[in-house]
Amino acid sequence: MPEHPLNRPAYARLLASARRVVELHNGEVEGGASVPEPTEAERNAIQGLLGTAYSPGVRTLRVPLAKLDAALRRSRNEGLVDVLEAVGPPLRRRRDEERERERLREEVLAPALNSPLTAHDWYRNWLGRTVKGTATWLTNEKKTHRLARAVRILEHVTADDPPRLTRQDLAARTAGDTKALEPRTPLATLVLGALADRTGLPRADSAEAARALWEAHGVINDDLSSRVLVLGLPAAGAGLGEWLTGAAALGVPFQVTLHQLVTLPITVTAPVVSVCENPAVLRTAAERLGAACPPLLCTEGWPSAAFHRLASAIRANGGRLRYHGDLDAAGVAMTRYAIARHAAEPWRMTAADYTSRVDDSFPELPGTAALGPTPWDPGLAEAMARHGRAVHEESVVDDLLRDLAGDPAAVLPGPEDAR
Repeated sequence: MPEHPLNRPAYARLLASARRVVELHNGEVEGGASVPEPTEAERNAIQGLLGTAYSPGVRTLRVPLAKLDAALRRSRNEGLVDVLEAVGPPLRRRRDEERERERLREEVLAPALNSPLTAHDWYRNWLGRTVKGTATWLTNEKKTHRLARAVRILEHVTADDPPRLTRQDLAARTAGDTKALEPRTPLATLVLGALADRTGLPRADSAEAARALWEAHGVINDDLSSRVLVLGLPAAGAGLGEWLTGAAALGVPFQVTLHQLVTLPITVTAPVVSVCENPAVLRTAAERLGAACPPLLCTEGWPSAAFHRLASAIRANGGRLRYHGDLDAAGVAMTRYAIARHAAEPWRMTAADYTSRVDDSFPELPGTAALGPTPWDPGLAEAMARHGRAVHEESVVDDLLRDLAGDPAAVLPGPEDAR
């Protein structure tokens, strides 16, 4: 097919301007086109097309589209819309496109807006962000199902008594695809953003943070990899209870899996159970206190589903938890969550504890803005922001062991002293 006669540089800006206006009016020939600062070739070509003279010094050529359409019909027996289609690309009907986008947007948002979760602040906050960003992208990409799936997952995992599921089972049950919630998939990113809003835990910027968010809602990778480290915690119950009691008598650490806690239920009657974050603390307690160490759990980072189940078993018989973690952003977030979920008592997590230890040799906090509040002692967040340093558990292990030994004045021997 020969090239259209108007597909030439001298007409290019006129036709481009006409296209924008026609598309804006949904294919109707209304309004006008303009060519600012026209070249002599453009002015001559447009004058010849329209039969209208423009003065050489005119700054902008303004062309009513109705006049351009009539001129084209006289000279070429085809209207402006026909010419624009022939020159290409095909015309867009922007009003129709906008109506279709709005229809898709309503389709995207309807399941989220109709969810019973709208009664919760965390959900409304998450949805507000989603509407501003993700919903627009989902609409443009015509992925109308993704937000509905995210809402279905959120309804499932935030129910009063959600069933314990692997991430793969949850994905299959709610999205029909076992891989839909693999790390960093779009659906997993959507859901984890909402769960972070709900819990106050850090966003899923790492595999550990993502695991914490899932496991805080009963979703696990598998029940063998979800573990909690235990020292000095006797328990009643066949199998696991017997193993824990034996390990406590010997003063040796014991790894407990979620699978064991589910298949071999235990009863714990300890009145107070201490919790630390770093396994180095529990290891040192085993070395220095041995069988004399009172009950101590270690989360080994973010608390796992196994930890939550064991903590619930402790509290079921009136036991209390006291929690210590690193005095950094993650440790503060974990303390807040332990208090909210298990009514844990902060253990050496005050401003006085922090300021008594911190100095310029300690590692810098990556960002004090990420600390969040410390409602059990508001002065702690203020002190951490002021000093900008993290105090990790390893540096206060002697203080923690004195508490465990029950003698604040005790000087506990290290391994080198025992030799």
